[in-house]
Amino acid sequence: MAARGLGLFLASTGLAFNGFLGSTSLYTYNLPPPLPTTFFKNQFENVSSTSPQQVHISSVGEDKMRISWITDSSTPATVDYGTSPGVYSLSATGSTSSYSYLMYKSGEIHEVVIGPLNPNSVYYYRCGSNPSREFSFKTPPAQFPIKFAVVGDLGQTGWTNTTLQHIAKSNYDMLLLPGDLSYADLYQPLWDSFGRLVEPLASQRPWLVTQGNHEIEKFPAFHSIPFTAYNARWRMPYEESGSGSNLYYSFNVAGVHVIMLGSYTDFGPGSPQYKWLQADLGKIDRKMTPWTVALIHAPWYNSNTAHQGEKESVDMKAAMEGMLYQARVDVVFAGHVHAYERFTRVYNGKADNCGPVYITIGDGGNSEGLASKFIDPKPDISIVREASFGHGQLEVVNATHALWTWNRNDDDVAALSDSIWLRSLSSDPACKVQT
Repeated sequence: MAARGLGLFLASTGLAFNGFLGSTSLYTYNLPPPLPTTFFKNQFENVSSTSPQQVHISSVGEDKMRISWITDSSTPATVDYGTSPGVYSLSATGSTSSYSYLMYKSGEIHEVVIGPLNPNSVYYYRCGSNPSREFSFKTPPAQFPIKFAVVGDLGQTGWTNTTLQHIAKSNYDMLLLPGDLSYADLYQPLWDSFGRLVEPLASQRPWLVTQGNHEIEKFPAFHSIPFTAYNARWRMPYEESGSGSNLYYSFNVAGVHVIMLGSYTDFGPGSPQYKWLQADLGKIDRKMTPWTVALIHAPWYNSNTAHQGEKESVDMKAAMEGMLYQARVDVVFAGHVHAYERFTRVYNGKADNCGPVYITIGDGGNSEGLASKFIDPKPDISIVREASFGHGQLEVVNATHALWTWNRNDDDVAALSDSIWLRSLSSDPACKVQT
């Protein structure tokens, strides 16, 4: 069976979502107006095979940037860059790779790390030996304030496009994505389509992501290695944080320590991820990074009927919640459930002023639709919940205060639907870090 036919067959029969791509609960989504997955073709006509496409960037350390792009044929993995349009006084070289998945063969995947770079500055760059396209990006600030765009479960539908348009207008510094990117679900050309869809934003601001169940793409007897496309296409700065896996890592940016955890790799006590998290939390210097934020895919707190009782939520929470609580993590973002929900500060199922605020933001625009059914009555610890597409913004103003807002996609207009001022736990004398 051809790769596309195989992928569509698995999706239509449900096989792709029950065991092959990760565990899921049985639930019914309430679909909004029909907006199927859209295949985004190359918008440039008559481009050469060495023309860069699917360009995206991610931070490496506090003063470098990884530039990633794909070409149809071989070209040098070089990036020329500078601070003025068309003037490239600096150059760096990197590496090229590719991967195969069933009968699919990827293009040439290029990665180049450039820097050191000045904070809060605009750089212009071109990729490879083809001078036809110039890109630009802005580096994050070195100190407060900083604004994060936060969105999960993006997919590539009309709703996704609306969400991205709203994010583009938000003047954000960095995007954080807690898993489920392309929804390729075995059909690899949809990874290429997704790369083209997000390039206008992802080539201009750093995108830092973690994996969800739709990134697993493990197919017994045919392709036994999970995360093949995700790891090849979306390399994150894991080595810099002492992690041995692209599936979990951390980084510092402008006074915030961001932890990306892997819901679909080993997380139990004694696992590499567990040991890494212990070590990472122990290294946090709250004088340098007063805020700590974590991202997971499968939510630890969830009052939606979707995805209840999954081990990636229940068992990971049992293994790691205590560590995050003792380290006084401020906010934990999750995806997976296709709705929005904000909890109060919580620990061990109860309101706790020294626990993280838990926020589910799996409402980016995927083709599966919205999870519209919530548990009734609403738990006291759940403050706001709504099944609508949208995105969030975390604006960390200073060492003590940050503004969280959630913006609903309302008739193609970003409608402010939830907001709250947060105080950092490091500034609360009652919430000293426990050792």
